[in-house]
Amino acid sequence: MRHARRARRFALLTLLAIVALIALLLSAFGGSTRTSAALGVGQLVPNTQTRPFPQILAMHGAVRLQMPIAQARKTAIGYHDTPDGALSLAPLGHQANQGVIDRVFHKIFGGGGGQPAWYRLSSGTTSALDVGAAAGTDVYAPVDGTVVGVTPYVVAGNRFGSRIDIQPQTAPSLIVSVTQLRADPSLSVGSNVVSGATRIGVVVDLSRVERQALARYTNDSGNHVSVEVRPAASLVLN
Repeated sequence: MRHARRARRFALLTLLAIVALIALLLSAFGGSTRTSAALGVGQLVPNTQTRPFPQILAMHGAVRLQMPIAQARKTAIGYHDTPDGALSLAPLGHQANQGVIDRVFHKIFGGGGGQPAWYRLSSGTTSALDVGAAAGTDVYAPVDGTVVGVTPYVVAGNRFGSRIDIQPQTAPSLIVSVTQLRADPSLSVGSNVVSGATRIGVVVDLSRVERQALARYTNDSGNHVSVEVRPAASLVLN
């Protein structure tokens, strides 16, 4: 009985010590659950920039997703889950809205840093990459490859731009889908595209038909271009 009380007392003291340590760390590093993004590369380039310079945002196997928007035009980067079979992406950089425990862990043990800053927009996997930009902003291919599909992108029964499917050179068994943009008229099935160099369209305005999660981290309505990776077989099934 005495041994059990001693064990409970030890566990309680250990818990109090952990709580005190976390409180001390939060007071030293700031207690807000939403961290301000560090100065990003987009803030270091002139506003006259039209094409993105090479910058990998996320990866899935051999696929390296390059920035599809000129860095000077980007408003925010976000990731969220999708219900349509898109594959999980590995984001580069750091999560700007990570939770308190993760922030404390990274402060103590390192990691979780680097650029770009990105936001998690939902729970679950990071299977969709959203890159924010004002409607009308030029969108460039996120990978080198061949266009294998240009189809309508439909929201609430109405067409809002196109979905462009690209077969990447590095992973022909996968498809990179880009949505929420109006396709460039010169683009067609069979067109070869180069990441960061081939203009594939412009961002469309969806602010009137849906509440966009990225708007929580931008100063506008949160319009963006969305990029997903899925097996090529699922494109045939759809």
